[in-house]
Amino acid sequence: MPVVIELGPAPEQRISTRLSPLAELCACLHALDGPRHHPASRRWAGAVLEGADERLLERAGGWAPLWGAFRARYLLPLTPGPERDLEEELAQVARLDEETFTTMTEQALVGKNGHGPGSGPDPGSGNGSGHGPVPASDHGSGHGPGPGSRRGGRTPERFLARLRQLSERRFALGLRLLADPSGFRDALLAFLSAVAEEVFEAEWTRLRPILEADARVRSHEHSRYGPAVLAGFPTARMEQDPPRVVFDKLYNARASLADHPCLLVPSLHINPHLAIKHYPGFPVVVQYPVRDGAGAEPTALDVVVRGLRALDEPLRIRMCRALLRQSMTTTELATQFEMTPPQMSRHLRKLREAGMVHTHREGARVHYQLDEAAVRNLGVDLLSALHR
Repeated sequence: MPVVIELGPAPEQRISTRLSPLAELCACLHALDGPRHHPASRRWAGAVLEGADERLLERAGGWAPLWGAFRARYLLPLTPGPERDLEEELAQVARLDEETFTTMTEQALVGKNGHGPGSGPDPGSGNGSGHGPVPASDHGSGHGPGPGSRRGGRTPERFLARLRQLSERRFALGLRLLADPSGFRDALLAFLSAVAEEVFEAEWTRLRPILEADARVRSHEHSRYGPAVLAGFPTARMEQDPPRVVFDKLYNARASLADHPCLLVPSLHINPHLAIKHYPGFPVVVQYPVRDGAGAEPTALDVVVRGLRALDEPLRIRMCRALLRQSMTTTELATQFEMTPPQMSRHLRKLREAGMVHTHREGARVHYQLDEAAVRNLGVDLLSALHR
């Protein structure tokens, strides 16, 4: 499934590279919520989990759906132009009109473009997992439905029911959002300021020279190659007639540089993901990974053989792509892939026996998620393909 950025006229004038402390902070928080999937972040995440205040970590877990695989659009740069510091970026979030803020938040909670309490049905939709025409993802792409969408067809009750089906964390955030959007935003911004002060400022100081160096390289490539710089990102390719860059992702989306500027934002902690976000009236943002040289440890041959045999079935590869983006229950997977739960259970058992997935409980529900380290041990090219 493609994410398409249409280049339009004079696209080279619409593309720029800049750093974003808020985008990197939220990439850090995403990695903190699932450190085993982010090898470049393990050092930082491990230090935070050991040394940070437990109450702050508990608050981070509660807010985590907003920077999950389908990140809230306002957690990346909202305006073009030069870099802002973190305080300025948070102030821009505070200045968003309430309806836009609420709609962007609803999209992140459900993990779906154009989704609020007023949107249509979303069978099997999740947090950027790539099923259906829209996603995470954070690391997915996000474009909003525009003003007034919340008064469409889906009621707040159905919206909350969907969140409860996804997770208790999302449901709790949905309740808070609908009850008091302004208070929700104030609490979120207060948390981001607090967590940045305690665990991010030193990391940002360390990262900044690395990201600035990469941004200079990217800007030089842009000056030489123009919009083709976008085709240098993972899973991207140039196409013509009309000129466009196509990203091989798990969902369909489209944005045009004729209507929006495009910001390229380097990140270490988003690694190994690539995020493409767009929303009417705001820049297209591509947050791309800066490599940190993390490698895999040697793996026993029999473990590799079990893993390869488990993937000797196209459906299970598709399941792996979905479970890489988000954790899902057997029922959710069965719905997405149009199977019965017992049929899906048999496929999950094969992956579990091969050590390809792990489980965790949220209340009475058992969620499955791909073990990214196990896939990396089979081959980085395989992992890269699953991330597309």
